[in-house]
Amino acid sequence: MVRPYTITRGRTAPDRDDLTLITVLTTAEDEAARALARGSRAGARGLQPEHRIILDRCRRPAAVAEVAAGLDLPVSVTKILLGDLVALGLLRARAPLSVARAAGGVDLGLLTAVREGLRRL
Repeated sequence: MVRPYTITRGRTAPDRDDLTLITVLTTAEDEAARALARGSRAGARGLQPEHRIILDRCRRPAAVAEVAAGLDLPVSVTKILLGDLVALGLLRARAPLSVARAAGGVDLGLLTAVREGLRRL
């Protein structure tokens, strides 16, 4: 077992604070293919096996929580790795609201009904 401290190269917090559990991630196919073709180095930092797994997993949109579960790593460690890939331009992160808008818009009536239903509980 590799310790999370080793996987993150000693970092204990992500560089980005905008990655939530429901942030949607997608691999930037062209950039990722070029980086993987260059070998194990991408920019100043090398790609670790976990980075490669993330890039493969995010070929289809996935939430941060899904990626963390697939890696079997704590979310905090996963966010550090995701931040590396976003900074290198190999991964795209989209806030959940922008995803909802792209899918046809936010149904405020539905959200209001859910909120009211939860309040009644």
